[in-house]
Amino acid sequence: MKLTLTTFLSLDGVMQGPGTPTEDTAGGFEQGGWQVPYADEALEEYGGRWFTEADAFLLGRRTYEIFAAYWPAVTDPDNVVATRLNALPKYVVSTTLDEARWNNTSLIRTDPVKEVEELKGRPGRELQIHGSGVLARSLLDHGLIDELRLWTYPVVLGGGARLFEPGRVPTALRLVDSERTGSGCVISVYRPAGRPAYGDFTRDA
Repeated sequence: MKLTLTTFLSLDGVMQGPGTPTEDTAGGFEQGGWQVPYADEALEEYGGRWFTEADAFLLGRRTYEIFAAYWPAVTDPDNVVATRLNALPKYVVSTTLDEARWNNTSLIRTDPVKEVEELKGRPGRELQIHGSGVLARSLLDHGLIDELRLWTYPVVLGGGARLFEPGRVPTALRLVDSERTGSGCVISVYRPAGRPAYGDFTRDA
């Protein structure tokens, strides 16, 4: 399976708490719900399109808890996101969860890199990560994510957890698709392209 990452970002790279004021207040974050004013039909259109490609989901603990508290109660059969999340296999990377009660959920407690490599080797279309910043950063550093789907919104938050925090492994990315929504969000799809290349403008001086 191809491992994909979908996440919402502010213009300054913050991915924390986009959906509600209380979903993620870690570190004293007080700006939760910043994405909501920019939600438009593109969110449902692109989200639904990508969710139909999923054959399994890979989540970090915090994102799992947010999803598990909401999506099982959404039973509309026409809601693509709910039907896929509720029915398909979900793998949660956590050393602190004792159990995962959401239907079809398994815990990954040790050696997540090895376990994710094994999951990617299984037949299927996409193993999808949504949010899950700590997990996403680790798998990016290990070169395991095949495609990044970044929704960048026209808002600067000035603080909060970022996807690309200092200390990340240097990685070049190739832009393969880009769209702009009516609310001003830019949806960019990237694929890893190895290590960055470097040059020196002064050599041409």
